Amino acid sequence: MLMIPGPTPVPEQVLLALAKHPIGHRSGDFSKIMAEVTANLKWLHQTQNDVLMLTVSGTGAMEAGIINFLSPGDRILVGSNGKFGDRWAEVGQAYGLDVVKIEAEWGHPLDPEKFRAQLEADTGKQIKAVVVTHSETSTGVINDLETINRHVKAHGEALIIVDAVTSLGAVNLPIDEWGLDVVGSGSQKGYMIPPGLGFVSVSAKAWEAYKTAKLPRFYLDLGKYRKDAAKNTTPFTPPVNLIVGLQAALKMMQAEGLESIFKRHDRLKRATQEAVKALGLPLYAAEGAGSPAITAVAPTGVDAEQVRAVMKKQFDIVLAGGQDHLKGKIFRIGHLGFVSDRDILAAIGSLEATLVELGYEGFTPGAGVAAAARVFAKG
Repeated sequence: MLMIPGPTPVPEQVLLALAKHPIGHRSGDFSKIMAEVTANLKWLHQTQNDVLMLTVSGTGAMEAGIINFLSPGDRILVGSNGKFGDRWAEVGQAYGLDVVKIEAEWGHPLDPEKFRAQLEADTGKQIKAVVVTHSETSTGVINDLETINRHVKAHGEALIIVDAVTSLGAVNLPIDEWGLDVVGSGSQKGYMIPPGLGFVSVSAKAWEAYKTAKLPRFYLDLGKYRKDAAKNTTPFTPPVNLIVGLQAALKMMQAEGLESIFKRHDRLKRATQEAVKALGLPLYAAEGAGSPAITAVAPTGVDAEQVRAVMKKQFDIVLAGGQDHLKGKIFRIGHLGFVSDRDILAAIGSLEATLVELGYEGFTPGAGVAAAARVFAKG
């Protein structure tokens, strides 16, 4: 039972679709699937912009989202309050961009005022892009993308490039309403399919920047994907079965509806947070900054890695560990994608039993399940 921020559980309908024999990726039958999937991706992204599919991870999608619209030496602001914000800064530096990091302590959200100050001071319009991680997977923090984006829009020149890897499909992200330029995501998160596909949404403003961008690109050249997507095909060999699985997953998501999907993820977040607090375990994310995709826990009185080990051995439930300097200090409970109320109750009940086995005495047995149940009862 995967309770990590990716890969996430895959529904049976999707598994059955994945098990079909592959079809030719240059066939008329596959073109029809591409047309349907592309239309449904635009629905999920709440956009009329291009939404392009690449055979990459979320990191590949974000690298494509950065390199297609910039030139060597361009200045970019990169929000960094976790491992993935740090990664996008490293990508920028690898391509010779002038990277200015706007940092916040891990576990805390980015401060939109810091972005405003940098953007307003840029009277010469040297800042060409702002890169923001919406849901920081490493810490369980969600950043105030809407406010940061307003400051970017006031600047007028800069593009906003969004890491939505664990927020797309879990959090309301109205791309057209907010005017987001580039949004990257990955298949193994809210999309409910295995790893292997990356997605990049691209605005008209970003395509204008593409025309003069000079960073090197070939496989990740989004212009090629745009040209072929218009003909319901791909420039390179796609993972045919993953796209067939995506077709099934998107149908399931449409049947549930966007509003219901977002409400479910918010409910799972609140239930998990309340359960963890009822067990006397501190949340790692600052109050009010928890992501609907994942809850990070910083246990005291019990070892985080021992918790993960017993959960896996005794209950076959996989929790995520900490990354970089948080390794061994936190564990993370994923609750995005194909996850239900029942899954949270099972995970919390198993966590309680694990804490008892490890001799942790900072809670009343049953308190976590009861706290989660109260959230579910209210809806």
